[in-house]
Amino acid sequence: MFSLSAFISYVFVTTFTPGPNNVMAMTNGNNFGYKKAFHFILGVTAGFAVIMLLSSYLNLLLVNFIPRIKLFMDMLGVAYMLYLAIKILKSSSHPDNNQNESLNTFMAGMTMQFVNPKVILYGITVTSSFILPYYNSTASLFLFALFLAFVGFLATSCWALFGALFQKLLSKYKKPFNIFMALLLIYSALSVPELKHLLGF
Repeated sequence: MFSLSAFISYVFVTTFTPGPNNVMAMTNGNNFGYKKAFHFILGVTAGFAVIMLLSSYLNLLLVNFIPRIKLFMDMLGVAYMLYLAIKILKSSSHPDNNQNESLNTFMAGMTMQFVNPKVILYGITVTSSFILPYYNSTASLFLFALFLAFVGFLATSCWALFGALFQKLLSKYKKPFNIFMALLLIYSALSVPELKHLLGF
């Protein structure tokens, strides 16, 4: 059965916590203002959508042609979520305020997604663990890709808009915030269908 709460928890934690997209959006927002950073944010969103679609079809291809890989992919996804939980507990992101306008363009935001390991691993994990076990039609994969890209847009927009404020908030309440986010990731990992089946719940 599709677990909406686990899916939303994983999407929320992974998308809104510090990573290359959010750190760059915050830096661009601080350096150039939200309006000028908006091109970068749109580029991130477009690249994000493409990565999500590619991840869906790659996973679908692998599952259809190599059924045994499904368990491996789910366990890889669980391991990655637990790894992220540990990284979040230890994280401390302090972006370098580099006034480089070449990093604040649509193309910079889009191309960055294809070399961003967090986004690629996120795409593979979220599609194999939460989407493909329940939905695999072209329309549903396209809608999920759009939804995930929209959440990515919201996250980068928030970091760009409230960069300085959000940075202060994170440093002020860093420990409880990181513990809460890590627990949400662990919950998401334990909700992966194959793991639930193996653990008998």
